[in-house]
Amino acid sequence: MNAAIKLLVGLIFIVIGLGLFIDSVYPIIGTVGTFGINWFNNFITVLTGVIPAFLILLGLFVVWLEIDEMKAEKELKKEEEKSKKEEKAEKPARKRK
Repeated sequence: MNAAIKLLVGLIFIVIGLGLFIDSVYPIIGTVGTFGINWFNNFITVLTGVIPAFLILLGLFVVWLEIDEMKAEKELKKEEEKSKKEEKAEKPARKRK
């Protein structure tokens, strides 16, 4: 699909979603919510249910990243020590020549 079409579809979805929220907060038609559905309250209910799961996943992601960072740091230290040992071994060999 072309990028312009995707952008247009995204903007249409945004306008529809905002329209449903605005209708729930400030009823234009005369009743609260389109078709008798209070979209804003439903959104708040879903949001309060999703936040704990999101925080758990975010925490797991941060822990995973930090564990990976610690492993990478250990490997880097090992590589540095290995390269230092190789440099020390090469220096006396150069002096002999």
